[in-house]
Amino acid sequence: MAKIQWYPGHMNKARNQLEDKLGLIDVFVEVLDARIPESSRNPMIEELVGKKPHLIILNKADLADPVMTKLWQKKLQQPGKFVIAMDSLHNTNMKFLINMIKKAAMAKNKKLEAKGASNPTIRISLAGVPNCGKSTIINRLVGRNVAEVGNRPGVTKGQSWLKTKYNIQILDTPGILWPKFEDQAVGYKLAAFGAIKDTIFHADDVALFVLKSLRKYYLKDLIKFARCPKEEIEKIGDQDLLLAMTEVYGMRDDYDRFSLYMLQRLRKGKIGRITLDRL
Repeated sequence: MAKIQWYPGHMNKARNQLEDKLGLIDVFVEVLDARIPESSRNPMIEELVGKKPHLIILNKADLADPVMTKLWQKKLQQPGKFVIAMDSLHNTNMKFLINMIKKAAMAKNKKLEAKGASNPTIRISLAGVPNCGKSTIINRLVGRNVAEVGNRPGVTKGQSWLKTKYNIQILDTPGILWPKFEDQAVGYKLAAFGAIKDTIFHADDVALFVLKSLRKYYLKDLIKFARCPKEEIEKIGDQDLLLAMTEVYGMRDDYDRFSLYMLQRLRKGKIGRITLDRL
């Protein structure tokens, strides 16, 4: 399998700009993909957060395995960190998110109020890997479409401060990856769920990687999607299964085309509620 790596110049620029604005930020909000909570955690963001209040959003929870999401919530919950699972596309848990932001900023606001400030503005940064639903969350908070939304990585390219009616200001940043994936499995998981441009990797490599996990953890979902009997799936290898599925879906031997189709269905939750990062 080919190595996957994608770190365009605007991501490095965004990281440097975010570092420059750290002193203005009261709460660091990190958006993760609930289907890959560990793989979508940018190690550079953890460095930038430091001792600031840190709110972690497990977004797209409606597409993830609910049992695994609860386990990840429990694991990520630590002193100084607040964790919330949500589905920003369908506007669930937004009130809870606003309350959590205010709770995270409470200590700093009390200090400001003690000095005479009245209802101080909370400044947050919203950061995460590409295509994690960050722009949708921003639009929900602002109450209108101020951030461009797309189901592909690289939509947001610049940084800007955005106002909300909740006395919260948001620093919107582009989706940021990191320069090198030490574990290539992380790259394959990010590619599977659309955090990396489809032109950067071989779709069949990623589809085969996903098939291994589906066999192990979501066999019933795989059987339904593959339209193949369980006995046949269990006796053939991943490559043969991919070819068999390509034929079943009427794409003859064009397994590259089918691989991309399979990944698109995976991203939309049409194969099932799948979580690839396991605990």
